[in-house]
Amino acid sequence: MSAATLFDLHDRIALVTGARTGIGRALAETLAEAGADIIGLGSRAMPETRRAVEDKGVRFHEVIRDLEQGGDFAALLAEIAGDFGAPDILVNNAGIIRRADFVDFTEADWDAVMTINLKSLFFLSQAVARGWIARGVEGRIVNIASLLSFQGGIRVPSYTASKHGVVGLTRLMANELASKRITVNAIAPGYIETDNTEALRADPVRSRQILERIPAGRWGAPDDLKTAILFLAAPGSSYVTGTVVPVDGGWLAR
Repeated sequence: MSAATLFDLHDRIALVTGARTGIGRALAETLAEAGADIIGLGSRAMPETRRAVEDKGVRFHEVIRDLEQGGDFAALLAEIAGDFGAPDILVNNAGIIRRADFVDFTEADWDAVMTINLKSLFFLSQAVARGWIARGVEGRIVNIASLLSFQGGIRVPSYTASKHGVVGLTRLMANELASKRITVNAIAPGYIETDNTEALRADPVRSRQILERIPAGRWGAPDDLKTAILFLAAPGSSYVTGTVVPVDGGWLAR
């Protein structure tokens, strides 16, 4: 494989969950720039993502689905395949966060976060992998982890638990699926300017504390994840599996 084709995703289809805004939209746009057609899954319509993807000259298929409701992912994938084509790449980006002190955290907030961030990731990945194995095709799964996959954090107990779980499942799936020509890796973003970090960025004390800890001296942008997603989704990355790539401005090195 030549250097010119290492990141060529033409004739590939990528399913990106949580593709409406922030990191998910940036990942969808990046894969589209590399030539992949995009299936964007989100709880609401995503006209901005559609426009951005189609402007790259590739196809976009929108799937409106609330992952908190669970459901039959095999049936969903069969419907997508019939309407648009089966994905070759799965990016498990969808996630939510709930903030409260540990002693005040509610069961409802625990369940909502764990269902979207971890349970849906597992069962959607399972359904996608079953399809790839049945068809005997190569596949790529990229999960979006977090710095809180490695640390405890403050006031985000279910988010921390779910993101630790994402890394554990990434490694487990990699172990079981490598012999099937399916790679499973994760990206661990640092503090990125998204809806999930809006409350932190609006708090002058917490924002200053965070920036003082980041060697790069700035909040990350969704586009900072472009190189990581291209690397892990690329055809040439078939011998890279079970890894977690931090994109954090040096936070974990501090």
